Amino acid sequence: MTTLRLAIVGAGPAGIYAADIILKAERQFGVSIDLFEQLPAPYGLVRYGVAPDHPRIKGIVTALRDVLDRGDIRIFGNVRYGVDITLDDLKKHYNAVIFSTGAIRDADLDIPGIDLEGSYGAADFVSWFDGHPDVSRTWPLEAASVAVIGVGNVALDVSRILAKHADDLLPTEIPANVYEGLKASPVTDVHVFGRRGPAQVKFTPLELRELGEMNDVDMIVHDEDFDYDDASKNAIATNKQVFVIDKVLNQWRQREVGTASRRLHLHFFANPVEVVGDENGHVSAFRYERTRPDGEGGVVGTGEIREVAIQALYRAVGYFGSPLDGIPFDAKRGVIPNHEGQVMDDDDQLVPGVYATGWIKRGPVGLIGHTKSDAMETVKHLLNDQSHWWSPESPDEASVDALLESRGVEYTDLDGWHRLDQHEMALGQPEGRARIKVVPRDEMVSVSRDS
Repeated sequence: MTTLRLAIVGAGPAGIYAADIILKAERQFGVSIDLFEQLPAPYGLVRYGVAPDHPRIKGIVTALRDVLDRGDIRIFGNVRYGVDITLDDLKKHYNAVIFSTGAIRDADLDIPGIDLEGSYGAADFVSWFDGHPDVSRTWPLEAASVAVIGVGNVALDVSRILAKHADDLLPTEIPANVYEGLKASPVTDVHVFGRRGPAQVKFTPLELRELGEMNDVDMIVHDEDFDYDDASKNAIATNKQVFVIDKVLNQWRQREVGTASRRLHLHFFANPVEVVGDENGHVSAFRYERTRPDGEGGVVGTGEIREVAIQALYRAVGYFGSPLDGIPFDAKRGVIPNHEGQVMDDDDQLVPGVYATGWIKRGPVGLIGHTKSDAMETVKHLLNDQSHWWSPESPDEASVDALLESRGVEYTDLDGWHRLDQHEMALGQPEGRARIKVVPRDEMVSVSRDS
């Protein structure tokens, strides 16, 4: 019987779901799947892109773990595509490859002063507080007043972590260095800015509610932002999510404020104009233009310029994909050009044997449900494209282990992930925590490889 030898590059939800869907699909041939991940541990942004105080969202890990623990998917962690293994290598050992490498860089915000000292990308900060092994162990938390640009879930995650008292994060898996950094933060005010109104935000009601549940943090909203136009009123009346968001915000308008030691301010109808710097080239203020509804769900500028004094700024305006060696890339959109997951070259011709799924396929939009349907679309084409598959010289599984070992790659496997998982949980147990995440890459590899 024919056996499909498939490589999947990226062991986040997109890659794991794609593997699961293929193995459960009705087909006339066998399947052997190897999952490659540049980090020593799997789960991608679920492990390194979700705030540590989101236990409900991290419950997704349970479903992903169930897929991997079946044992019918091999994992090669700590393997970097383009460095430890190349496209030519994949062609020698597999019939096809699916890239599910996601989008982990910050999208640009093209305004004057965005590159000043004290101006950061939200994705970098998230990587730090989630204990990503490839970022610095320290973060410059020196500002009393901070701006966060954006009104998506990542913006609220960043805002919440900045405003929340560090001790309130101790029950989570927050790494020790992150706790110490946040504990020493002098922050008193976090300002969140959105270009449009409350009825057009991108965050979910769950994220918003969690802001209001913070200990010793006042929520500041402004009455002038709630003079809704007809388009906003219609959105509130017809969309349950918008209705709940409006309800929560209006409850906050009724709250007594002024007693908390920290404040989180929500500013709507604020279009970024400039990040102002001081004489030393450091962020000193955020300048924006007040906007107003245009009657159709959008906004137009009013010409009124406002300024808020700050000492740090985080842009949370979206994620952006990174190019991969030997694979076409749309530098404008930050994705691999494709037709329903079939990768296309610069002449819009199908690239044999190469597929994409997840954010590197469609851009950084959608939640887990979108990731599953996205993977199904890609898998459907892959299974029907047998005429486009590669003909590998060495399709046997052992040849991949031998290749990596010959190159001195200290790869980790499923048993290694189980060892690291158990180790992190054991670290947390004396303190009554679910786990304490191991941060240094070399320590992750050492524990995984039992060396």
